[in-house]
Amino acid sequence: MPTDTSADDSSLRLLAVSELEIEGRLLDASNVALRVWVTDGETRMSAVYKPIRGERPLWDFPDGSLAGREWASWLISDLTGWGFVPPTVLRDGPLGTGTVQQWVGPLDGRHDPEFVRIDSPNDVPEGNIAVLSAQDEADRPLVVSHADTPRLRSLATFDAVLNNADRKASALLADDEEFWAIDHGLCLHHEEKLRTVFWGFAGDPIEDADLIVLQALSAQLQETEVVDQLGSVLDAAELDALSSRVHALLATGVMPEVPFDRHPLPWPLW
Repeated sequence: MPTDTSADDSSLRLLAVSELEIEGRLLDASNVALRVWVTDGETRMSAVYKPIRGERPLWDFPDGSLAGREWASWLISDLTGWGFVPPTVLRDGPLGTGTVQQWVGPLDGRHDPEFVRIDSPNDVPEGNIAVLSAQDEADRPLVVSHADTPRLRSLATFDAVLNNADRKASALLADDEEFWAIDHGLCLHHEEKLRTVFWGFAGDPIEDADLIVLQALSAQLQETEVVDQLGSVLDAAELDALSSRVHALLATGVMPEVPFDRHPLPWPLW
């Protein structure tokens, strides 16, 4: 199984080789996701185990491919240095092969960093970017907006690279003043599928620091070792599309525009 990367080697080693002690199932997950503990001597870490056999069939993603996409997304996060995705390995477990990802955020499972909000038009926080207008059950106007920070802009660039088809607000977990990004099973398809709550950045210039990251990633995607690692879970068309997306972002220097020929938002938004 592919596990070698430059992230925290001790965490990866613990996730990769320790016995998985299942604590219970995360009931709000659409696929089977199990809270587990990994232990090595006095070192004990909480993690999430998503076995391939627990993946629901989807019409637009190949069966049994979501775990590999989760792992590939982590690898790209690690290669770029963006570090959005918690340490993740692809390995055998009690229910067969799946991803094991370090648990991040509060242990009680709560995550409310308020990067995405729903407010009346007059209550949208200063600096937030409006994404969607709506009405409540009493026909009162509402606005969905998101925050504007350098790290969120980098996340939006990362999602454009991944072709993330499911960037919900709940897929960001607060950790002190920063956040982690999780749930990347619906990524890296060869067809355009970007669906995100962060369309407020659409058409904006990509930050200079992120362009430097993209330039480095473009070179890394030509390296034999990286191609072999990604090729263990992605097919040739998906690898070509990944490189093409990076090249397109570098060529235009701007974030993707909102598509009008398909639904651009995840559902639900949270």
